[in-house]
Amino acid sequence: MKKPSFHPCGNFRETYAEELAIFDTWFGRVSLIVFLLLLFCLAPLMLDRYLLYILNSIGIMAIAAIGLNILIGYTGQISLGHGAFFGVGAYAGAILATRLNLPFFVCIPAAGLITAMVGMIFGIPSGRLKGLYLTIATLAGQFIIEYVLIQWESLTKGTMGITLPEPQVLGVNISGDKAFFFLIFACLVCMTWFAVNIMRSKYGRAFVAIRDNDRAAEGMGIPIFRYKLLSFAISSFYAGFAGSLWAYYMVSITTEPFNLALSVEFIAMVIIGGMGNIPGAIFGATFITVLNELLRFATGALMNVGWIAGLGLNMAPLREFVFGLAIVLFILLEPKGLAELWRIVRSSFRLWPFSY
Repeated sequence: MKKPSFHPCGNFRETYAEELAIFDTWFGRVSLIVFLLLLFCLAPLMLDRYLLYILNSIGIMAIAAIGLNILIGYTGQISLGHGAFFGVGAYAGAILATRLNLPFFVCIPAAGLITAMVGMIFGIPSGRLKGLYLTIATLAGQFIIEYVLIQWESLTKGTMGITLPEPQVLGVNISGDKAFFFLIFACLVCMTWFAVNIMRSKYGRAFVAIRDNDRAAEGMGIPIFRYKLLSFAISSFYAGFAGSLWAYYMVSITTEPFNLALSVEFIAMVIIGGMGNIPGAIFGATFITVLNELLRFATGALMNVGWIAGLGLNMAPLREFVFGLAIVLFILLEPKGLAELWRIVRSSFRLWPFSY
């Protein structure tokens, strides 16, 4: 008698390798490859300089947001100093490039490592503090770093700023939006892959255990203080890496951008994109960067409206108001952020035309 054959109706995992796989199906792998090929081949040819500038800004901010998502979304440690760490990376890369004349492919990871060490110093209070108290401690770190960047003029040149040399790859200068586009998104792909693999390892599982219940994690033998410091170090490394890359892209840097508002923007990216979700950080960075540009145009347009100008209304706080409103709306309506909306859309296409 012929043995009946059965066809599986879902994705069944029989080994640990299958459980840890990033993509469950070949369709996901092929879709990602096709998307990256289209991005790298078509975007530089079809988009003008302004749109490439926006894409490059999204790529840099996404790298920093991924690091903050590891700290907040996966480990549950709130930080209001990510913008300052971004500035530490920018200045570290600039100083290494101008004072020591190191090549950019050394300066960028070295700036990340320097920022990671600074982040571990300000992460020491996480051993005893959490919640609101840890937030206040990282807020103090934000102000301390801002003060050091401005006042340590012999190293940072204070308000004068630092001008960086053009980076080179194999003797070829990288300048202009198109050349930086390939560099930035190659870095984003590598850093995303690195973050995904961290979260699949024992370190990522320890981060999640600490976030869910730190006392239970400690009871299971996880050294929570060590892992909290490691989470701060990884998060700061991502911020420093992105900050150094941003410094090279901007050519000249000053201390003004690395303020508390930038730290709030990074937190908004994590909340709106989706906490505890690596692609969510990229979605959040895209949303906030595009929103910034839309608000810049909207503010300029409103200031030119006659009756608004006649009332003497100040449109400068419009950006902060819209940011706050967006965060509140996402917390109330979709706490899991844009990543959850993307999951719902993807599931709808997967089940179409037979939805639940």
